[in-house]
Amino acid sequence: MKVAYLGPQGSFSEEAAFRYFADHENEWYKSDSIVDVLEAVEEGIADKGIVPIENSIEGTINITADGLLRHDLFVEAEIIFPVSLHLLALKGAHLEEIREVWSIVPALAQCRDFIREAKVKSKHYDSTSAAAQAVNNQERKDVAAIASKYAAEVFDLEIVKSGIQDNSNNHTRFVVISKENAEIHPKNSKTMLLISPTSDYSGVLSSILNVFTALSINLTWIESRPTKKQLGTYHFFVEAQNGLHEEKMNKAITILEAFGHDVRVLGSYRTTRL
Repeated sequence: MKVAYLGPQGSFSEEAAFRYFADHENEWYKSDSIVDVLEAVEEGIADKGIVPIENSIEGTINITADGLLRHDLFVEAEIIFPVSLHLLALKGAHLEEIREVWSIVPALAQCRDFIREAKVKSKHYDSTSAAAQAVNNQERKDVAAIASKYAAEVFDLEIVKSGIQDNSNNHTRFVVISKENAEIHPKNSKTMLLISPTSDYSGVLSSILNVFTALSINLTWIESRPTKKQLGTYHFFVEAQNGLHEEKMNKAITILEAFGHDVRVLGSYRTTRL
């Protein structure tokens, strides 16, 4: 099986992919962007892909949501991945020596308190793993990367301070995507729908949500994305805490379609926590 994921080497996406598919014999397809992952699966270059869709601090990954709009793909699994950020430096370096930290913008933002208290400068990189690799490629002990424990192992760096993120409850949600819709399974506990109203009227979102309320269906994620056709018109991603095998989930879809909405089932799946 060929699995596409967002690189570079040492990224959180790579670690999530390697851990989730650990029990399979895989051929890996490292991609430069989320769009590349989606296209690889749609074009049959890869059998499956894994992409981040939401972070508990930063919110929805819009590139992924927009990609699911454009590409004919399905979600077959959800992965909850804990994100822990560490200060990585060359072996033998000490915390007191660090004068500058390198990382991707969101990681620097998630470690704002540490950076302020340590009174160090910061430098932006394209990813946490790119920052870790940059630290590894030079001989300075006064610089460090903010990245994962996995990146420390990949690039042979030392963790000079662990868990430096401001919020310890930091998780990224990944979805596993494929070209074929997975079979309906009674253990699937979630369903993702893409709802596109065919006409715009006052209270359209409220009318959609009322369907789920009336059927006592709990929603775990709601996201709107512009149709790019007219200002103020949107597609709505809705994730329900019910599998597609449940009668009330199918009843909700039937009612929404009866109201004239276009409803696309993006997948019914279960959650895996790494």
